[in-house]
Amino acid sequence: MDTTPVTTTTTSTLEPFLALLARSLATLETTFNRLPGSAVIQRYVKSSHQNDPGRTLLEIILILFAIRTLLQSRTQADRGEKHFIQFSDKEIEELVDEWAPEPLAQPLNARSQHELAAVPVIAGANSHKPKLAASGKTVTNLASLNFAGLAGNDFIKQRATEILRKYGLGSCGPPGFYGTLDVHMNLESDIADFLGTEAAILYSQGFSTISSVIPAFCKRGDIIVADRGVNFAIQKGIQISRSTIRWYDHNDLKSLEDVLESVEKERKKRRQPLTRRFIITEGIFEKDGAMVDLPKLIELKYKHKYRLILDESYSFGSVGRTGRGLTELYNVPASKIDMLIGSVAIGLCTSGGFCAGSEVVVNHQRINGLSFIFSASMPALLSVSASEAINMFRSTPSIFSQLQDNIRAARAILDRVDGISIPSHPASPIIHIHLKSFPPNSLHPQSAVSLASSISSSSGAGRRSDPTSILPRDVTKHGWDWDVETEETLLQEVVEEALAQGVMITKAKRLRGQEMVEPRPSIRLALTSALSRKETEKAVGVVKAALAKVLCKRKW
Repeated sequence: MDTTPVTTTTTSTLEPFLALLARSLATLETTFNRLPGSAVIQRYVKSSHQNDPGRTLLEIILILFAIRTLLQSRTQADRGEKHFIQFSDKEIEELVDEWAPEPLAQPLNARSQHELAAVPVIAGANSHKPKLAASGKTVTNLASLNFAGLAGNDFIKQRATEILRKYGLGSCGPPGFYGTLDVHMNLESDIADFLGTEAAILYSQGFSTISSVIPAFCKRGDIIVADRGVNFAIQKGIQISRSTIRWYDHNDLKSLEDVLESVEKERKKRRQPLTRRFIITEGIFEKDGAMVDLPKLIELKYKHKYRLILDESYSFGSVGRTGRGLTELYNVPASKIDMLIGSVAIGLCTSGGFCAGSEVVVNHQRINGLSFIFSASMPALLSVSASEAINMFRSTPSIFSQLQDNIRAARAILDRVDGISIPSHPASPIIHIHLKSFPPNSLHPQSAVSLASSISSSSGAGRRSDPTSILPRDVTKHGWDWDVETEETLLQEVVEEALAQGVMITKAKRLRGQEMVEPRPSIRLALTSALSRKETEKAVGVVKAALAKVLCKRKW
């Protein structure tokens, strides 16, 4: 009879398993000890278990619960279908028949429908003399932003075709990954060299250039002092930055100086620390064609120690002896402007925008400019087209002397027209035409505020406006309004009358209800050097006749 104890038999049976478990634990411990920071975790667990063993158990439970939660399917269906309503096939068909999708946009009113139907359709490529698809008639184009007359240039089209065959169409990626090509870097170098800055960065969309540059530098707690007349893209950039905003009267540098002094007084009064401070304005304003006094602006910048962000989307490629913009027009070194923004789409007739400045400014945007990081780079053919346009600016400065000659000819005609006002600078290639004011009894209570007229009235009265509000104090208090519907209707009649006479012009397009300040309705003429002086005078004469014909119907 076997007298071996049962415990001895059980122990001998478990010995291989226990040995395997010991080896596994030893291997696990060795592997864990090789991990960086393992000694810190061991010390924490030992001290925690020694002082409070219950805490160790709780932490193990929490870790297991977290692992279970992460591994659990988040789209697990209710297998019992307790929460589902069963429909018959007939009920499902009835519900589908009754369903109607919500409209993506509000239906157009009668005036908007009429304006949309009146938009001319061009057959073929756009140029200073396009052909209308409806009638086959060739018209003179004063609507497109073709200041230097590069649209349809044969040499640029040839170079673009060559690059298209070599690189293909799209870049297929953002610049920071695999979207940067040698032609992109060449264009950045060409822009920096052309403007006289250390470096430049290229954006693939013109609108998002300034709205990306501003939040790349301006953060919460920083101070922005901005012109009340800045364009919609700048407004979006300012909103995204979440900085502290102070406003000065439109193109009034005396108002700017008052605001800069008040900001410093407020800082000293509240004993706040110094923070980053920026002045943001445009070279030529998109809303009315006014031009900033750049030397005075730079003087204020250095006096009060601010950084300057200048948007030259409408002055680059249009003013200056070779189209360099306000820096060339006023003989100011571009290095005195911290961030100089321009439009490649407008100035060079291709696509995108750029920001020129120091190496530090440009390199900062390569990792902080959201539109640069998350947008595909522009097609190679457009980059080469822009570089060729810069070469033309260098070699053919007569482009801009012709443009200024056309501007003077147009202003000589328009300045003699009764019933209109022109807020644009005499050298601006974009000319805004406003109707003169309606009598007070014809004002519409719900109409938008006229930016240019209201600000000039308030500043002329010698009253300071509230820098914390984008509207001047007098405008907020008295509400000087304009009958937008009536003015839009009259201006549209002028546009259609001019088109019937062979000249294509346009109203300034606005996003009503979305801008901080609603600009007054206007006709926007865009002059071009592609036309001769005689052709410009003839086209502007047609506009003058259309204005006279429509305004004679106006009842005062």
